[in-house]
Amino acid sequence: MTLPSARDWLFSLKTFTASMLALYIALRLELPRPYWAMATVYIVSNPFVGATRSKALYRALGTMLGASAAVLFVPPFVESPYLFSFVVALWTGTLLYLAISDRTARSYVFMLAGYTLPLIALPAVTNPAGIFDLAITRTEEILLGIVCASVVGGAVFPSRLAPALVVRTDAWFRDAAFYVKETLSGRIAGQPISAARQRLAATVNQLEFLLSQLAYDHTRPDILARAHALRGRMQLLLPIVSALADPLIALLGGAKARPAGLEALLADVVKWFDEPLSENDAAEREADRLRERIAALEPAAAELAAWEGALMSNALWRLKQLVDVWQDCRALRLLIAREKGAWRPRFKHWRLGGSARYFDRGMLLFSAGSAVAAIFVASSLWISSGWNDGAAAVSLAAVACCFFAALDEPAPQIFAFFVWTCASVVLAGLYLFVILPNVHDFAMLVVMFSVPFLIVGTLIPRPQFNLATMLVAVNTASFISIQSAYEANFLTFLNSNLAGPAGLLFAFIWTRVTRPFGAELAAARLMRSSWQDVVLSTATPPDGDQRNLAARMLDRLMQLIPRLAATDDHRHPSIESFRDLRVAFNALDLTRVRRRAGEDVSASIDTVLDGVRDHYNRCVARRERQPVPASLQAAIDAALARVSMASGTETAAETQPGAQAASLPARPLRDALHALVGIRLSLFPQTSGVSGPAQPEAWA
Repeated sequence: MTLPSARDWLFSLKTFTASMLALYIALRLELPRPYWAMATVYIVSNPFVGATRSKALYRALGTMLGASAAVLFVPPFVESPYLFSFVVALWTGTLLYLAISDRTARSYVFMLAGYTLPLIALPAVTNPAGIFDLAITRTEEILLGIVCASVVGGAVFPSRLAPALVVRTDAWFRDAAFYVKETLSGRIAGQPISAARQRLAATVNQLEFLLSQLAYDHTRPDILARAHALRGRMQLLLPIVSALADPLIALLGGAKARPAGLEALLADVVKWFDEPLSENDAAEREADRLRERIAALEPAAAELAAWEGALMSNALWRLKQLVDVWQDCRALRLLIAREKGAWRPRFKHWRLGGSARYFDRGMLLFSAGSAVAAIFVASSLWISSGWNDGAAAVSLAAVACCFFAALDEPAPQIFAFFVWTCASVVLAGLYLFVILPNVHDFAMLVVMFSVPFLIVGTLIPRPQFNLATMLVAVNTASFISIQSAYEANFLTFLNSNLAGPAGLLFAFIWTRVTRPFGAELAAARLMRSSWQDVVLSTATPPDGDQRNLAARMLDRLMQLIPRLAATDDHRHPSIESFRDLRVAFNALDLTRVRRRAGEDVSASIDTVLDGVRDHYNRCVARRERQPVPASLQAAIDAALARVSMASGTETAAETQPGAQAASLPARPLRDALHALVGIRLSLFPQTSGVSGPAQPEAWA
């Protein structure tokens, strides 16, 4: 483990200063729980100003919403404890469902509103008349911590989020360059490639949340728009590379003569991907030269009737898309880093701009329902036991179930929550009974807190330590329960502070029993859902908006890939999932082309789309991937012949003045050809000369 950097120490010092300021003001104002102000600082603080501000705002809104719900629900239901427990559980589960249905920073409003209700309402059941005062003071304490964290974080050496975005994307650029170079060398499988594919998808997913915080960082609207454009192109790179791999392997992986000039072109593309990201002018000129060379190798219309010509055209078309997307990514990264300059997009496609996202509503409902049941059962056990401090157990069980509900396997994280909470109890007891009796003023209290809290604070910015260190800081501050005067009773401390770990242990056992499925179930559901969208993509016209259908499928694929373990298997599910996506995208292209096609071409395209639809309907019905029928291959080959014939007619018409070509214009013809070739390569890699041994060797 590397030692904390100067930036880590600065963040820790700022956070500790803000927490002590919040604690001091809360003590001076004689708030009943001043330690909540201190704990809140550690909850909302982030090394970046935008992240701190967004979390602070949403925590304030969530706290006020949850406190209002407590005031609303406690008086009418407190006399019916089981009904009251059900109301609290239902409220928490409903807000939790809204939270995990939103992948932006805004989800924190719903999350916090969900578990704030049990935190405030459950301890108030013994004194329902004081619920309003409790809700007000709890809100005041949290708002005080929020204000202190925001003011200190924004005023003292603030760190902006936009420059950090560039640093975080640099790892993506390195992985993307490696992935592209391996693909262009003929390697599409292997554990390093699979791992790089997983990291690329995970980075794209993480950026969605990060970009939602940029607006709170005083980022200019044009920079924010460019950041979203960058993520959109980063998302498209993986499927474009995947679509390029199949025709390249078919062209260069066999014993036949290789197309002249293609290998040299690919070698120069690999060199271009290795160019430093900062050298934008040279990269722009090289990209223009690469596009010229791609156009020079494009087969003539008469050559498209041969399978090799169709493959070559498809490969060059995909290669140009790859060059365009990479050039856009480089340019956007540089513009975001410099925060100035103009941008002219190179990659332009109808699929860009879709805003739809995929959510597995069934799994989301199950996760929220599991939390509802856990809270209700925990409350019932508390009521039947008559444990006075059992409200804390139910509250922390609710917090744990909400925190990790979006994970495929929440139990390990809840157990870590339990372990670090136990450590916090020990540390709080050490402070309360050994250190604090010797503290006589606030200055000495600050000194006594400084060493452990400053050390813990340096680890909060590190993702691998964030959960543990944040829990230690927050729970230690809470369990000490600092008041204006020193009061400590060992039995009271033990009874009240063992309730939290007991609730977390219950949440761990409950989650282990009710959610034992892991990532395998989520991956299987995502795959089956992708088959359903392939069926939708073959509709004529497609149901709904094509752009948003494509965006939803791409978003689902980015969720699926990180759930699939890295492997060296050539038939890895992630490769198969990319092929499903390519089938859908090519089907969407065919539905667009057929609107302008002649009757014969349109009929042959419809036959292909019907065959694709029937195949994926069988996969959905039987809940597993089925063999592709040979009749679909015959339909694709017939459609390819029909399009090639139309292309030949169009070529003859061009060479004979006055002749009329009853065919499509040249560009839509090539689009139809590329889509049909893409579907054939995706569904029949063996018969298209694409598949290889379990670990394919490079063709170089």
